[in-house]
Amino acid sequence: MAACLHLLLLKSIFAWRNNTGAVLSEYKGKKRFFRYGYKGSSDILGVLPDGRLLAVECKGKYGKLTPDQEKFLDRIRRSNGVAVVARDAHELNEALKAAGYGKRETTAKEGEGQPHGAK
Repeated sequence: MAACLHLLLLKSIFAWRNNTGAVLSEYKGKKRFFRYGYKGSSDILGVLPDGRLLAVECKGKYGKLTPDQEKFLDRIRRSNGVAVVARDAHELNEALKAAGYGKRETTAKEGEGQPHGAK
């Protein structure tokens, strides 16, 4: 995921890590269940230079999409966004090229546009 965020930074595409999940917590003796983020939403979200939403679901070598992730990516595509499943930065770069974002528009200055969660 860090390599994909770095690639987007190098291409001057505004993007950030999108955390989702759930937590069980206890407060004053009562257990509480909290869900945060949109269920099935992608690992990385961003805004492309033309204003369209970018959603990147990062998967390992054998990782598979959950039904909620498939629905989310389909909804992004139907809304004229760009939805990508990437196993590494090379796959993301190829998907961006296929979507018409093959060239770097500008060079990001050091520290400028640093994606949230990237180190």
